[in-house]
Amino acid sequence: MNKADFDLIRSLREETGAPVIRVKKVLEEVRGDVKKARAILTKEGFEKAAKREGRETLQGMIETYVHHSGKVASVIELFCETDFVARNEIFKNLAHDLALQLASNKTEKAEDLLKQEFIKDPGKKVGDLLKEAIAKTGENIRLGRIYRIELGK
Repeated sequence: MNKADFDLIRSLREETGAPVIRVKKVLEEVRGDVKKARAILTKEGFEKAAKREGRETLQGMIETYVHHSGKVASVIELFCETDFVARNEIFKNLAHDLALQLASNKTEKAEDLLKQEFIKDPGKKVGDLLKEAIAKTGENIRLGRIYRIELGK
C-alpha cells in the first residue's frame, strides 16, 4: 500500500466514521472508485445511526451563536449518551453548526431545523449532519430545544 492509498483510506475514514478495515474492504470491492465507496460507507453509517435512535441521551451541551452584526442570536440544546462524546470535537462542531444554521434561518421547531438544507453545504440536510455525527461517534445524538432571538422582533 502506498502513501496515496493510505491517505485515501484515512480521508474516507474521517469523513464517514467507518473503521479502517471496512474502508479498505469497500475500496477493494468498488475497485478504487472513491465516489461509490463514500456512498456505501455513508449509507452504512446512516443505517447504524438509525439503530441507535432509541438509546437514552442524558449528556450533552448547550451551544450559542451570535451573528457578527450582534442582532441575531441562537441557542440549541444537543444531547448524547456520554460526557465523553459531549466533549468530543465532532460533537462540539455539530453543536456549533446547528446553532449557526438556526441563527441563519427562522425556525421554531427542532424537527423543522433538521429538514433544512445545510447552509455550508446545500447538498445535505441538517438532519444528515446529525446522522453523520452518530455514525462517527457511535452514540445516539438528539437535538433538544432551540431558540432564536432577533433584535426588535
